[in-house]
This record gives sequence, structure tokens and C-alpha cells, in this order.
Amino acid sequence: AEFATAFDRIRRILESEGGSDEIQVESYIPGREFALEGLVVGGRLLVLALFDKPDPLEGPFFEETIYVTPSREPVEVQDAIQSTTQRAVSALGLTDGPVHAEMRVNGRGVYMLEVAARPIGGLCAQALRFAGGMSFEELLLRFAVGEDVTGIKREAAASGVMMVPIPASGIYRSVEGVEDARAVPHVTDVVITAKEGQRLLQLPEGSSYLGFLFARAELPEQVEAALRRAHSKLRFQIATELPALRPGV
Repeated sequence: AEFATAFDRIRRILESEGGSDEIQVESYIPGREFALEGLVVGGRLLVLALFDKPDPLEGPFFEETIYVTPSREPVEVQDAIQSTTQRAVSALGLTDGPVHAEMRVNGRGVYMLEVAARPIGGLCAQALRFAGGMSFEELLLRFAVGEDVTGIKREAAASGVMMVPIPASGIYRSVEGVEDARAVPHVTDVVITAKEGQRLLQLPEGSSYLGFLFARAELPEQVEAALRRAHSKLRFQIATELPALRPGV
């Protein structure tokens, strides 16, 4: 019954978006989830950052929230993630350019969830800063015009981003507490991307966020705590959406 309900819900989503009429059924993979940001140079994977996703993503939906780097995993786990991602990159035939990969790790090993020939999405790239204050976008542009960027390292500080989830479907009205969130120690920016009057949908029908929170500190634990505290300061006003009624004929 649960499968049939989920299948029908996904089918309705696909119909509303005019996309594929095929549904891929996958088994659930338990474990801790990570995101790797890298650059492929001559077929070799250069890891720029490995993000922990500290929130348990156990379903039924898998809404991403917090990314924190550097990873707090043991070196052997990070090495396994890198080597498995390299194998995936090679299997796909990727030779040069940015790569964004996501994976889960459990007692049986590393399981790739996604390997995409693109940089990290949304505003999340602002969480990455490199030597001399170089942005991620500048690093990619330098690589694109032929510069050797393989020696450029990410800054020493820990950093992170929180993609602010939508707490309820409805019509976005306003937000309070932005300045309080910005005042939290280690928080570097609060960006609200939702617009007044915007229709909001929770997962799985929706796929957007209310905004992004950014933090930087000496330790990853400080970054995570700052993001959670900043999020607790925000109070969103979301009005209930009234159903549309067709006039009688």
C-alpha cells in the first residue's frame, strides 16, 4: 500500500511537469551522506572540498539542509570516498572540468548517488573560498582559460551552508529575525531568496528553498552550531493557499 501510494504521487508530479512517464525504482541505501566538489584534470580527480551532511537523511523524502567542510570523517573514509568517486568519474568518461558528486557510506562501503559534470548548485558555492580569497567561480574560470589550478587549496577555515527548508506549503509573505540570524557568531551571510507572493511547495512536489545561511569558523562543529542557531532565529510567514474554484457553467 505504501509503495502504491508513493508511485501514484510520483506519477502525478511527473504529469504536472510534463516530463518522463517512466519511474525508476531503487532500493534504500542506509548510511551517512556526503557531497564532494572536485575538478577533473586530464581524467584525474582533484578534490576541492568534501562536505559532511550532518542531518540524518532517512526519508521518506531527502531534503538537503546543511553542508559543512572539511569533513570530520576519518582519513580512511575520506580516501575511500575519493577513490570511489575517481572510479565513477573514469567510468563516465569525464576528462576535464568541474564535478559534483554525492554518496553514502556505510559498513559495506561507498555508494555513489550522483556524479554530475557541473559545479555545486544554487548559492552553495559561496561556502567555498580558496587561497588569497579566490572564489570557486574564479577558480573554475581560471581553469577554463588554461591556467594550472591544481596547486590552489581551499582556505584553512571550516565553512558551511544551510539550505533553508520550506516548513509548509502555501504563499510566502515575509520573514522576521534576519538581523538576529546575521548576528550569530561565525555567521557570514543570510540570503533569503523567496519572494513575497511566491507559491511554496514542500517536498516531494516542491524542489526549492527559502534561502541560504553561511558560516565560517575554526572548527566544523562551530560552523554547524552557528548555522542551526541562525536558522532558529528566522520566523517565516506563510499563508495558506486557497483552492482555485472554477465558476459554474
